[in-house]
Amino acid sequence: MDNVIEVLQQRGFIEQMTHDQELKDFAGKEKITCYIGFDPTAASLHVGSLVPIMALAHMQRCGHRPIALVGGGTGLVGDPSGKTEMRKMLTPEQVEKNASGIQAQLAHFLDFDSGKALLLNNADWLVGLEYISFLRDIGRHFSVNRMIKAESYRMRLESEEGLSFIEFNYMILQAYDFLQLFDSHQCRLQMGGKDQWGNIVAGIDLIRRMRQQQAYGITFPLITTSSGIKMGKTHKGAVWLDKEKTSPYDYYQFWINADDQDVARFLALFTFLPLDEIEKVKSLEGAELNAAKAVLAFETTSLAHGFDEALKAFKAAGAMFGQRVIPKGLLPSSKIPRQSAEGQADGVPCTRMTIGQLKEGIPAFKLFQMVGLAASGGAARRLISQGGGYVNGRRLESFDELINDNDIEEMAIILRAGKKRYHKILIES
Repeated sequence: MDNVIEVLQQRGFIEQMTHDQELKDFAGKEKITCYIGFDPTAASLHVGSLVPIMALAHMQRCGHRPIALVGGGTGLVGDPSGKTEMRKMLTPEQVEKNASGIQAQLAHFLDFDSGKALLLNNADWLVGLEYISFLRDIGRHFSVNRMIKAESYRMRLESEEGLSFIEFNYMILQAYDFLQLFDSHQCRLQMGGKDQWGNIVAGIDLIRRMRQQQAYGITFPLITTSSGIKMGKTHKGAVWLDKEKTSPYDYYQFWINADDQDVARFLALFTFLPLDEIEKVKSLEGAELNAAKAVLAFETTSLAHGFDEALKAFKAAGAMFGQRVIPKGLLPSSKIPRQSAEGQADGVPCTRMTIGQLKEGIPAFKLFQMVGLAASGGAARRLISQGGGYVNGRRLESFDELINDNDIEEMAIILRAGKKRYHKILIES
């Protein structure tokens, strides 16, 4: 079995870790229980959460036990890390709903059967804490002088809004989570984003002080694209793992549009394909590199949404842009189809309309707004006026051109915004 710390290092997951060699030796000889916290500020995780999710999945694949900790308790407080202003306070009902959505998404990446992975909620032990007892037993181990030197607090202290007292408690609560998981599940490793370093170290120190035991920490780098944009951010907003918020087809398109310089790095981080196969991608260019992007998109979509949805997206992209033939020797461990197959547009976002609805004609800009290809009527007008609106491959000359039943081809109308965003209107008689 591979040493999971070496696997994470080789694939680009580790920014910092405590007790480097000791942790590596520990992972090589014992089964580790590790955890990562997930903030339930939304009912869906997004692409920016994939690094921690994939890290937990690698832990499990290397024989260790991951814990995904949903912050149902800490979510009621708000993590100040990486924020210059206070987060919006959530109600317990919102936190519970969001935690349920996160659990469903994590199940695509982790096997929770028979305790192979655990999904816990820190509300179970935080909400019922008695304040005076907690301050006496836990709070006394924390130095305010050391806490305010942490990066997450310093940024807020220097901001115009400042740091609220409720947020100041966050580090202590996260450290207590680590202690609780150490006591109940022998969890000795916490992982998180680079902004969590101070919180993780605080938990390690609390376990040392109260249990005289060694715990460990790992932080991940902030993943940005080659152009410096934070991973998962696009002109349309976040790329979500929930297919109701980002369709499997749009998710596939996000990955296939990766910059050439990011392909090999993203394959290492966001797929389980072997590194020796990924290494060969670094020297590819042109059509072969585009084929590697298709593999990246197929594998990431398969992980998040399942093989069938990935296959539909692959065929839909082929129907729109021409089917890509994937060479047999390219990333051979991928299950992407290797021969050219007839494209199907099933995965392209669709809207159903009747012939009657189109009889009188609908102004193009209104139709583009209706199906979501533009955020507003004004945005649709600008898009079409600048030459970015198409109907069945024909560029629209005027934003108020009427789209009617004469535009129906094979009981469908294909709308396109820009080069790569499509929407299919299916016509019902």
